Amino acid sequence: MNTAKKILFILIPAWLLLTTQISYGQHAEIIINAENGNVIHEANATHSWFPASLTKVMTLHVTFEALKANQIHLHDTLRTSSHAARQPNSKLGLRTGELITVRDAILALITRSANDAAVVLAEGLGGTEENFAVKMTETAHKLGMYNSHFMNATGLPNQWQVTTAHDLAILAWKTQRNFPEYYPYFGSHSFLFKGRELHAINKFTNTYPGAEGMKTGFTCGSGYNLISSASQNGKRLIGVVLGGMTSPERYQFMINMMNNAFANKYVSSGLNINTMSNNDAGIPPYQLGCGNVAPNPFKTGVDTINERPVYIPRQAHAKRHKVAIKAEKHDNPAAINKNYIHPKSIKTPVHPVVKKIKPVTNAKVSKIPSKGVAKPHSTKPHFHQS
Repeated sequence: MNTAKKILFILIPAWLLLTTQISYGQHAEIIINAENGNVIHEANATHSWFPASLTKVMTLHVTFEALKANQIHLHDTLRTSSHAARQPNSKLGLRTGELITVRDAILALITRSANDAAVVLAEGLGGTEENFAVKMTETAHKLGMYNSHFMNATGLPNQWQVTTAHDLAILAWKTQRNFPEYYPYFGSHSFLFKGRELHAINKFTNTYPGAEGMKTGFTCGSGYNLISSASQNGKRLIGVVLGGMTSPERYQFMINMMNNAFANKYVSSGLNINTMSNNDAGIPPYQLGCGNVAPNPFKTGVDTINERPVYIPRQAHAKRHKVAIKAEKHDNPAAINKNYIHPKSIKTPVHPVVKKIKPVTNAKVSKIPSKGVAKPHSTKPHFHQS
């Protein structure tokens, strides 16, 4: 009996280490035909994920809606609040009270993934970032992004802020189709701010043949994310990659998908982005071993359940976000709003974490040079460094 126990003590840690490493090697991806929404290829596209700075595409979509409705104009100026100025990197470094035009804020989000500019837009349109996040979620569901939920305009870590590759492909596609007058901003390689030329950080947009643009994103929870669009020989594609282990890896995954799709190497899935099933989003994985709040998807039991990422059932989205979100910041939310629903009070179904995400194997095709070998991830807290 003692011998059996000793063997188990050796095998269990080894198994946990192995499964953890396997989960880190998985990601989600999808590529669609931008002319008709047909799905060319997908893997784990309906599994829940943290969006990171890809959130800002939704922030921009809501902004473009306001521009189209003449609620705001490109050359209107917005004032930076202290809340916006306190946002962590990446940011422009806006000071409290500083003015910025709507156009410059849009370009700051696209080229520099500026968190402070995202909050300025959110507060300018919603009064508060929380109110704007409600609008973001409502807009997402109207677009058919039923497994997406937004709590902020930046994509900074929040366990309630979730999406899927499928939903982000819809967002990119609808943004492209609904706002042809503003969509070209996503292809910006730089913009002038305070007399300085700020260069875009998206290497795919800068280097891939026929690239039209879109957005990068990174947090420890999400890994390295990317939405990209490109056109070659009259064919236009939109791709989404979630969960790259390094920045070069996300570009490599996207290049591989784009190359294969343009070369017609994928077997037709017969799916369309509007009709493919996406009912089982599951729990988002915590992709990288950095940061200071890494949930462990392998822990179970009452004492550890609150450490896990939260899956929000579709029917709970609207109910959750119509109440006073600001109450979460107070010691006693129930005393402020009797309709307040604390996240822990919503009973969510238990979903398998690792088994539902399939490993995705891609050939290493890369046209984007990387600067040396990727550095190991720091154990210090990370924010948005897209």
